[in-house]
Amino acid sequence: MSDAPQVMNLRSGHVTKQGTKQGRSWRREIAELAALFLAVGLAHLLATLLGHEDPGPVVLIGLGVALILGAAIHKRIGRRPARRSAALPVAEGAGSPMALWRVRMRVVERPGRLATVAGAFGRLGCNILALHIAPTGSSAITPAGCDALDEFVIEAPRELALGVLAQALTDAGGHDVVLVPAQVKDLTDPGVQALVLAQRVSADPDRLPEAMAELLRVSQVEWRRPGDTVDEGAELNTTMVISVNPDRALLIRRPELPFTPTEAARAAALTATARQARYTPSP
Repeated sequence: MSDAPQVMNLRSGHVTKQGTKQGRSWRREIAELAALFLAVGLAHLLATLLGHEDPGPVVLIGLGVALILGAAIHKRIGRRPARRSAALPVAEGAGSPMALWRVRMRVVERPGRLATVAGAFGRLGCNILALHIAPTGSSAITPAGCDALDEFVIEAPRELALGVLAQALTDAGGHDVVLVPAQVKDLTDPGVQALVLAQRVSADPDRLPEAMAELLRVSQVEWRRPGDTVDEGAELNTTMVISVNPDRALLIRRPELPFTPTEAARAAALTATARQARYTPSP
């Protein structure tokens, strides 16, 4: 019941605006016609006063002047500044600069947990753009549920402190929260991206390091020989060695964000595609 008067007011306001526009149009046309008649009458009067027996040329000149005056009046009326409509209300914070972040955390999968995490993002003005859920690699099931690794790509206000965001996610049930800058390409679906990269290395196996760097979102992939030492002081799961053939292997590092078992499986599958394309003879 309370909404009905508001709808009626909006409708009546719309009708009033249309009536105003129609009134302006009629006034403009009447003014133009009046100017034209006045100019023609003046031309006829001028021809009569001059006493010419053949007032045709004078009348033609008068009509020309009348047309010029009518066009000038029409142009002048058309140049009148239109009233500016009131600006639409904009929600507070809309249009403010945002930053992209990848947020990864371990959570206990149980009903309502994801809603709680999404609520924490919303209260801080963050928008979730992508979400991927991966197993942690452990088959243990706790009384509270099964652990999983949730990775979000979000846009957040630039003025939002990362410590505040991390604490809010921890309070919402997240563990081992990691935040790293993201790029627009991080919004690509991982499954679709893996298929595209597999086709690329199948056509050209030499592009495996480039494709691996794109798949795992790392800046550099190095060739190594099997058995070469790696940085033993690196954090757990931040270094990955993938054997390509008996003589060479790929060393991949991502110290800011540990690799997940799902990423390791995708890297192994991409390597197998390159290996098959390299060593499988053509029919």
